[in-house]
Amino acid sequence: MNMLTDRTALTRNRHRALRTGNPALFLHEAARDEIKDRLLLVNKTFSDTAVVSGFPAFWKAAFPQARCVPDDETLALEPQSHDLALHALCLHWANDPVGQMIQIRRALRPDGLFLGVLFGGETLHELRASLAQAESDLFGGLSPRVAPMAEIRDLGALLQRAGFALPVADSLPMTVTYASPRHLMRDLRAMGEGNALAGRQKRGARRQLIDRAEDIYRNRFGTADGRITATFELIFLTGWAPDASQPQPLRPGSASARLADALGATETPLKD
Repeated sequence: MNMLTDRTALTRNRHRALRTGNPALFLHEAARDEIKDRLLLVNKTFSDTAVVSGFPAFWKAAFPQARCVPDDETLALEPQSHDLALHALCLHWANDPVGQMIQIRRALRPDGLFLGVLFGGETLHELRASLAQAESDLFGGLSPRVAPMAEIRDLGALLQRAGFALPVADSLPMTVTYASPRHLMRDLRAMGEGNALAGRQKRGARRQLIDRAEDIYRNRFGTADGRITATFELIFLTGWAPDASQPQPLRPGSASARLADALGATETPLKD
């Protein structure tokens, strides 16, 4: 399997963010608040929660009774040991996201809930486009600089592949403004979300490239007050460990009434 993420670099980026003493975790805060709101809507009480996270201290403070485990390729979770599992804003770095979700499903008891949040395909599209254009203009080619993010339609299918029942994927886009692209990139480092791609260039980006990308960014995505916008798309994944008590789809052909009758419409047979 080709590795998307350099796990050593990812761990180093996260540790650097924490060493600043002031990591930029405002997106984790937004994800935490949204998850707590969603759990209030679930008509069920959970007693054994697991949280998979790259920032365990933050999520442990949010869910004090939970067991927090790192987002390693093999999760430290026992089979059928939890009734709620959260994957907290790190699934986009997984080399095998389906494998991660399968492990979580196996760690859930029947009718246990999985709730994950990760960055989606619209995340940092402005920065990605600006860097790509700048690199193409200057050097005639592209190198991996921003991690690829999955689209919401694909993530819903991954939930099904992982064996979850009643899968749902939905999106929460957020727009943040910065004084400049350099301030955005500084914030990304403070989030622990710097470039950790396995195929990245090991040397830092050239000053010429950054200057050109900043010009493109300001021209294409600048605001009237001189700032720039950055999009962060939070995608929430919901699925249940299968259980016989859950609603089941009807067998094809088992309907006792016609759809046309229910809609009050006239049925027009198709020609052979």
